[in-house]
Amino acid sequence: MSAVLPNTHPRTLFVTTALPYANGAFHIGHIMEYIQADIWVRFMRIRGNEVHFVCADDTHGAPIMIAAEKAGVTPQEFVANIAAGRKQYLDGFYISFDNWHSTDGEENHELSQDIYRRLRDNAKLITSRSVEQFFDPVKNMFLPDRYIKGECPKCGAKDQYGDSCEVCSAVYAPTDLKNPYSTLTGAAPVMKSSDHYFFQLSDPKCGQFLREWALDPARLQPEVANKAREWLESDSGLGDWDISRDAPYFGIEIPDAPGKYFYVWLDAPIGYLASLKNYFKKTGRDYDAFMADPTTEQYHFIGKDITYFHTLFWPAVLHFAGMKVPNNIFVHGFITVSGEKMSKSRGTGISPLRYLDVGMNPEWLRYYIAAKLNSHVEDVDFNPEDFIARVNSDLIGKYINIASRAAGFIAKKFDGKLGMTWATDSDSFLSALRAAGPEIAALYEAREYGKALRTVMEQADNVNAYVDANKPWELAKDTANNAKLQEVCSRLLEAFRILTIYLKPVLPSLALQVEHMMNLDPLTWSDVSHAMPDQHAIKPYSHLMTRVEAAMLDKLFEPSADAVPTADASAAAAATGIEALSSEITIDDFAKVDLRVAKIVDCEVVEGSDKLLRLTLDVGEGRLRNVFSGIKSAYKPEDLKGKLTVMVANLAPRKMKFGISEGMVLAASAKDEKANPGLYILEPWPGAQPGMRIR
Repeated sequence: MSAVLPNTHPRTLFVTTALPYANGAFHIGHIMEYIQADIWVRFMRIRGNEVHFVCADDTHGAPIMIAAEKAGVTPQEFVANIAAGRKQYLDGFYISFDNWHSTDGEENHELSQDIYRRLRDNAKLITSRSVEQFFDPVKNMFLPDRYIKGECPKCGAKDQYGDSCEVCSAVYAPTDLKNPYSTLTGAAPVMKSSDHYFFQLSDPKCGQFLREWALDPARLQPEVANKAREWLESDSGLGDWDISRDAPYFGIEIPDAPGKYFYVWLDAPIGYLASLKNYFKKTGRDYDAFMADPTTEQYHFIGKDITYFHTLFWPAVLHFAGMKVPNNIFVHGFITVSGEKMSKSRGTGISPLRYLDVGMNPEWLRYYIAAKLNSHVEDVDFNPEDFIARVNSDLIGKYINIASRAAGFIAKKFDGKLGMTWATDSDSFLSALRAAGPEIAALYEAREYGKALRTVMEQADNVNAYVDANKPWELAKDTANNAKLQEVCSRLLEAFRILTIYLKPVLPSLALQVEHMMNLDPLTWSDVSHAMPDQHAIKPYSHLMTRVEAAMLDKLFEPSADAVPTADASAAAAATGIEALSSEITIDDFAKVDLRVAKIVDCEVVEGSDKLLRLTLDVGEGRLRNVFSGIKSAYKPEDLKGKLTVMVANLAPRKMKFGISEGMVLAASAKDEKANPGLYILEPWPGAQPGMRIR
């Protein structure tokens, strides 16, 4: 009897990943999540289950509205430019989404408004109350925290955001800032009240439902359930969720509330449902009947940073709207590079497109990430040396090696035909391979990919031991051994076929190559139980996968000086207002610029100039310097006196209308200062002394 049991009760599943915000290109964290979900989906499919795998761009919110305005396009055009760049990533890494949609699609507008009405009219869980916020009188809009800056109320540091200080780490409300200003216009914001709408997560019936749902021991991962318990049982309890924003806002209008829009975090997850509905509309399927079917299972793969929302707010919204709640939320950690968090500035990130552009096989990354993933909320570390060793050892040295040792002999000596009379259910070689199937399947379903692949590689080790014991290259030297040679090589290719089935969720493109080479129909999990027939003809062996070379990793991590921005990268740059980097220089070029800490001994307005301040600077050289700086629009002289700053000390003196300027004070600004006003001089940390060189 076969050890691989058939899937007698196919399941129907609806699977999503978290929606990426439509303000930039995918990063490696997105790709890791998509690979994790895609492996699970592919496994479920080859087990005979019906799976609908969808995602969408998260397109709404003030940041996208403002980014589009800066780019000179409509929000719809802005997010369309971002969406146009998605396919190259998804196709490049073999991500098998059935549908990619947008939260600005008509289905999301309809579903969001319908769910809101159900929560308001049936569940009675929508309330409103007046909220005081900062308002930009020039932009004529309420300001999200990220668009407010000012002086820290604790240490007095300038240009701090409205929630925390980057200098002293103090946490505060935007209203606590001293001398606040809008980063959009530079105007001083005013306090203004507005009626906001709230989902009453604090209602006791929400807490009761969530205790039953989130703390069900068969549902969330233990560490996620523990966090949910902490939130549910905290002294402060669950807080109500502000689900509204005021016009102007790019989003979905709240029914019966003119000038009010759903906050992006309400309509974004409804985008999961909207993408499925959009897909079913394209394929002629009944969305309502599908979601009403009690056998339909719903799963979301997400990162650990959005756990609160997906394990409390989202299931409560669905439940009290009378809709299906998720069967589970699968939470993963972040991806690091050699133990460090991703950082473009430190060169520790991995660009997914760069990975593909330098010619690296996407299935190397799929395998490596899978080998590191488990069912816990743990970070995954990409280590270049480990990547090379694991891929070359496992995929080339163990797995591919089996086919390369056997297929050539079958083609050359037996006209490409296998001898399979040995392949009975009682054969110990075959039974051992098949017996591993249920364990591997259980590990895949539990998202214990690392353990699943280790089990597969243990089987590959056993098969390679069979190769070494039977030495087909020695058998091939004597035609008297032909029968034995054909059987040995046929055993190896049958083993290779079974291992390919076990690896197919992780290596879909390689599995397709194997199916073609071995003249097979698309492999499913149940095919483990059915050996290839006697005299089955295979095609000549073709190279299936190359080794990873260290030089490729060097190229992956080296900066690309002449890289051409993609359409979505250009849109993202426009969104930030940050100008493109200058051409690359050498360390010798940089060393020519002598940057020094300077103390501003005195500062005064320059009469006759609208832009300049006259700075008297001490650079630790026994004399004072006179420097003119065009920062009058941003600073008052009295605010600068006694401060430390940074200057270019070896810049040739420049004769100006108002006198000689003996250097240059460094200041930062956006690319378009009219659209994004603000000048920011550099201020060294406490302890720096005049004359210290910046290296």
